Amino acid sequence: MADPADSIRERLRALREAYRAQMPEKVSQIEEVWSSLLKDSGERDDLDAVLRLVHTLAGSSASFGLKEVSAAARSLEEELKTAVEKGYDSRRVASLPVSALLEKLKEVCGGSCQDAEEATREAGETKFPGGTLEGGPPPERKTIFLVEDDPVLLESLSLQIGHFGYEVQGFSALAPAREEARRSFPAAIIMDMSFPEGVFAGAETVAAVQRGREERIPIIFISSRNDFTSHLQAARAGADAYFAKPVNVGVLIDKLDMITRKEVVEPYRILIVDDDADLASYHALILQEAGMTTFVVTDPLQVVSSLSRFNPDLILMDMYMPECGGQELATIIRWMDTYVSIPIVFLSAETNLSKQLSAMSTGGDDFLTKPIRPEHLIASVTMRAERMRIIRSFMDRDSLTGLLNHTKTKEQLEICLERVKRQKGRLAFAMVDIDRFKKVNDTYGHPVGDRVLLSLSRLFQQRLRKTDIIGRYGGEEFAVILNDIDAPGAAKVLDALRISFSGIRHHGEGGEFSVTFSCGIASFPGYGDPAQLSNAADKALYEAKNSGRNRVVIK
Repeated sequence: MADPADSIRERLRALREAYRAQMPEKVSQIEEVWSSLLKDSGERDDLDAVLRLVHTLAGSSASFGLKEVSAAARSLEEELKTAVEKGYDSRRVASLPVSALLEKLKEVCGGSCQDAEEATREAGETKFPGGTLEGGPPPERKTIFLVEDDPVLLESLSLQIGHFGYEVQGFSALAPAREEARRSFPAAIIMDMSFPEGVFAGAETVAAVQRGREERIPIIFISSRNDFTSHLQAARAGADAYFAKPVNVGVLIDKLDMITRKEVVEPYRILIVDDDADLASYHALILQEAGMTTFVVTDPLQVVSSLSRFNPDLILMDMYMPECGGQELATIIRWMDTYVSIPIVFLSAETNLSKQLSAMSTGGDDFLTKPIRPEHLIASVTMRAERMRIIRSFMDRDSLTGLLNHTKTKEQLEICLERVKRQKGRLAFAMVDIDRFKKVNDTYGHPVGDRVLLSLSRLFQQRLRKTDIIGRYGGEEFAVILNDIDAPGAAKVLDALRISFSGIRHHGEGGEFSVTFSCGIASFPGYGDPAQLSNAADKALYEAKNSGRNRVVIK
């Protein structure tokens, strides 16, 4: 298996070699524009063009480890900046020591690449947090050990937990559970506290099972005892939760989800805007090796169209670019309601603090100075992108269930439908409504009603595919977008969920009760746009309600 450090070192070395090969051409370009400016008594725009070329060279050469080249270019840049700030004057410009500095620049460009090799080694030694693992994440463990000596409760809880997609292995005695736990690694153990061996025998068994393990097994205790001593014994045994009997299955599943779920975080999406293609590729490589997805735009005029296609979590942008500078581009992006909150991080060789603050006042969130060490770039981008994800989750998700809200669900339906049209694929859209939900709220209270909503959302999240999209449409109504499946296939999936949901026992003050749901399904290509799909699924749901509830209807 190839060492990731070797991979990045080789790719960075290749980038640097390609960059070094272009150095004579870059210097010649600067020299050519400067000579033309002097020969033709050029104008302010010509001087700005020279300054932009030198500024780009100063920043990119430093990033590629060519410190002497960067220092020479920086000296030349300062001379040109002075001329620009004082106002264009052909005689003053002609008196600048640019030719001597250009000679110095050509001299160091032809020198050794020791600095570049050192930078390559440093980059190769950089630790890249969050990098992808070959073969992807390990499969999620879903087997639960349930240890309970009451056979009725053991069977009932096994059935209830099984509805939510867990495979339950039941044990009515401690010894076989202890032996099996030593041989295998369940996703979690749900353990009664008291057994014939003793009132705290469950805690003692768990302590014995965990002893000597490098990775502990998540533990939930259930018990008819609700005293402080029992809680203390559970805590000492390393419990993650403790529930008194009778156990509220909805609350138990919430905790089980929390301690067993292995979150697969979608890579951060970073849009890199820089007219220097070499430097943009370099920064993209650094971020890719940290597990991020990047998209490079070298023409600032193409950024707006790229935003909708790529949907980034963060924009990493140069300040000085031809035709449209970073400050101007940030201003335009901030005028767009969709992207008013997206983080914009300037990455530039500009060291003037006043200009950095001015750039941030036009819509930037941070300013990073070139050259930047890979680990610093990764940390800065990760922090901002993560914050953006959190903000988006508040904007896009229902506060109770964590599912997509109504607006976001409709937006996802449009996106998914466009995709299947391009790929000539299939898609099903299901509308789900909990039957007689008002009666649940009136009889047991709104907090219990919320638990019912959570149970259904958890059931969908556990049993549906990762590619399916689930939303809370409003109240007791849910929507599911099932990709790459036809209406009969979707109906089979939703009917299995309907049966499972009807078997879940909910707890209210007046005792246990069960709830059902009705479902309507429409599909593409039968219905060609989001409004048609939604209306057809809604009509199918209405038909399911009117024909007796607790059923799935296809329109």
